[in-house]
Amino acid sequence: MTPVRHMLGTIGRAAFLALVLGFFALPLLWLASAPFDAHPSITASVPEFTLANFRALLDNPYALGSLRNSLIQACGSAALVVTLAALAAYALSRARVPGRDALLYVLLLLSSVVTGTAAMVPLFELATRLNLIDTHLGVVLTLSGGLLPAAIFILKDFMDATPTSYEESARVFGASPGQVLRHVVIPLVRPGLATIAVWAVAGVWGSFLQPFILLRDPDKAPGAVILYTLYTEGGAPRLDVISAFSLLYSLPVVVMYVFVSRRYGFRFHGGIKR
Repeated sequence: MTPVRHMLGTIGRAAFLALVLGFFALPLLWLASAPFDAHPSITASVPEFTLANFRALLDNPYALGSLRNSLIQACGSAALVVTLAALAAYALSRARVPGRDALLYVLLLLSSVVTGTAAMVPLFELATRLNLIDTHLGVVLTLSGGLLPAAIFILKDFMDATPTSYEESARVFGASPGQVLRHVVIPLVRPGLATIAVWAVAGVWGSFLQPFILLRDPDKAPGAVILYTLYTEGGAPRLDVISAFSLLYSLPVVVMYVFVSRRYGFRFHGGIKR
């Protein structure tokens, strides 16, 4: 390859990467600049700095409360999913049950095929019979049920990588099964638990359909539902309020991801822990 051809290839690759990075960076640039722009539009531009957008957001009676509701539902679902998935994954990893792997793959397949949209009618009927309509508990249980199969599947790999010799040593010194799980297994799979927690919070945080159908009181609606209401009576988006709310709405998940990534020293690459 001649030097000229090599140089042209390098320039072409650099230009292509710059276009790809620009394509993905523009929405983030808009998210960072529009909340502080006196006249935000759908294009990214140098903002005319103002804090009036946040003052307009504070005038909305449901905006800030919806962030609290999102936090309740996301943290409640994450805690339930992590707890149940850890127990189920540990049992599936250690117990030699016939058809264990087939059961796990069937659960994962059904959770992918039967989506939340397809299951909303029976879920709504079940929530109605259990008096869970218009409650945070109903939303938490519904969303957790959809996340559990994949969470168990992911956590089982972490459990399989835990040496059983550690557990056997603990049993020799008289540790009960609960103590073995709490003091030996859980500390070893904390990165996996953190992975599931971040994934569950992110999934619930952006969920719209289930809370929209199960919750009637706007005081209990999460941010994803309230964001849908930030429009004028004619249906035009109020970009000043939407941009300010979007920035506040995205910060908790970003902060949580950065904290967990630095705490456990790993990043996510297509669902694979490294």
